[in-house]
Amino acid sequence: MTADSRVHRVVARFDEANARIPRVTAARQGFSRTTTAWAKRIAALAMAFVGLLVATVAFGLIVGPIGLGGVFTVVLLGIIVAGLMLYAGREKPIVDYREDMPNKAVVERLGTLLTRKRTALPAPAASRIDAISAQLPLLESRLSETQLLDPLAQDARRLMGKHLPELIERYERVPAPYRRERDAEGLSVDDRLVQGLDAAKTALDDLGRKLAREDVDAFQTQGRFIESRYKADGSLESD
Repeated sequence: MTADSRVHRVVARFDEANARIPRVTAARQGFSRTTTAWAKRIAALAMAFVGLLVATVAFGLIVGPIGLGGVFTVVLLGIIVAGLMLYAGREKPIVDYREDMPNKAVVERLGTLLTRKRTALPAPAASRIDAISAQLPLLESRLSETQLLDPLAQDARRLMGKHLPELIERYERVPAPYRRERDAEGLSVDDRLVQGLDAAKTALDDLGRKLAREDVDAFQTQGRFIESRYKADGSLESD
């Protein structure tokens, strides 16, 4: 079996594992995550304003009345603090995958997504995420030198740009109480996620190996040249 056919087979196996993650409506889950995020921001703002108020009262008791100018300063500081906290709490959204997106950008997008999603996944899946993340620098380096329409690049883009992000997205859409329920094959949604990530890692391993094949071949050729060019005693072979 050739390396290309092995890569295609492994990517296809990942597709199959990915397809087994249930699809459910995300509206309720998305609303819940948004509500929680805003609740945390409001709580942090409230604590900041309480701290500012306490500091203002303490200043007034120890030093003296702050006056109208002091009140204006406190209000201005409160607005600045609120703005900074709201801005700092915002995450830059992950850009949507596009067919014309450069290969390097596809890998960077996946790295950002994995970093943000890792903590929300179960421990076995998080360890797989770490292993996949460790593969990305090599893939980014190799794919940045690969043509967009190269068959191997297309496999890599399909896996990293679509299917792997979709696997994690589908998992997140499953309500937490249902993730440990066993299906007809005795596997839970958590198990399916781990299986899918394992398949993705294997596919990325094969992709990385195939992308590095040219460099390996070039090195071996150079090694054979050196062996044929120089004798064991270090003298040059005659031309």
